[in-house]
Amino acid sequence: MKLKEVTVFGATGLIGSSLLEILINDADCGKVHVVTRAPFSKINKKIESHVIDFSNPQSISKIVKNSQVVFAAIGTTQSKVKRDQEAYRKVDMEILINIAKACKTHNVENFSFVSSSGANEYAKGFYLKLKGQIEATVLSLDLPSTSVFRPSLLMGKRKEKRFGERIAQLVLPLFSPFMPSKYRPISAAHVAKSMVNISKSSPSGFNVYHFEEIMRESK
Repeated sequence: MKLKEVTVFGATGLIGSSLLEILINDADCGKVHVVTRAPFSKINKKIESHVIDFSNPQSISKIVKNSQVVFAAIGTTQSKVKRDQEAYRKVDMEILINIAKACKTHNVENFSFVSSSGANEYAKGFYLKLKGQIEATVLSLDLPSTSVFRPSLLMGKRKEKRFGERIAQLVLPLFSPFMPSKYRPISAAHVAKSMVNISKSSPSGFNVYHFEEIMRESK
């Protein structure tokens, strides 16, 4: 399926930046709406940049209105919100749910978003419980096609420094062959490629993809 018009939330992040590169170099993809909080500097004839207030559902809805596919790879870290769980929830959950609701309103053919390996709304830990709650809420919206990607540790070079994550990127791949597949480190580029490939077929229903499915669909 050709993607005449798509929207990307989180295009400056690790997965989002890979997504954007794939889309602008994909002959099957036309206009790419890039939605950010701050001015976006990348220039390409396919890109239409939008700087919005992410807390405004109407702004989100207006941008996704004509898109066939919407990609969301947004998120933050505990350090960026000074360990404020409510602030974290506003970024990770409220924004994504508003995006999903806009997809529902405008009959978007496929909504693809990044979650996390181990996401479970009944988990004891804040992070995985929140990810599970996000998934459950999106599921309840009953969108025509939802693709949920659950990577574990992401491999790739981030713009900002995350010391602990960098150490993990160096160490965990050594143990990857001995780990359950869903918890193996995976490159952001593979996640992004699988998101684009799967979106073109818009599989019906609510579908979740872990390491093995992501690697298979990224070819």
